Amino acid sequence: MPKTDRVLTCYRIGDPNGAHPIYDAEGARLYPGRWNTHASPVIYTSEHYSTAMLEKLVHANLVMPANQHSIEITIPNSTSYEIFQTAGHPGWDSRNETICKTFAQDWYQQRRSALLIVPSIPARLERNFLINPVHPDAKGITHGLPEPVWWDERLYSRR
Repeated sequence: MPKTDRVLTCYRIGDPNGAHPIYDAEGARLYPGRWNTHASPVIYTSEHYSTAMLEKLVHANLVMPANQHSIEITIPNSTSYEIFQTAGHPGWDSRNETICKTFAQDWYQQRRSALLIVPSIPARLERNFLINPVHPDAKGITHGLPEPVWWDERLYSRR
């Protein structure tokens, strides 16, 4: 697997007073997403703050959870990564998530890299970084303190 040639930054949004820390894979274990199963809990992050906000909005169903904070995550130079190649997986973006779950579960179980770089469904030109917390390279990934997210109500209110 290739290694990053520079320090990368990504973002995650959650509730710092919630049942699980923001930087944690337990929510993904309990409630699997497109890229994981109960047996492959990953930490979902977004390459950009705005993409993290959009991903949160997509999953909020027009009711934004209270007390949302973001953390900035730092991925050090030389962290291993893999990029999901959409051209090699027709139908990856369909409602049926089997292609994504199968690919990412194999990646997770084989510990091929610390990061799996995947496209964002709501922002196709943006990327999400899935962190495999059991990969040895993941130990070098750090994050800052939670900062409040200020939502513009026009993003999620209907008039």
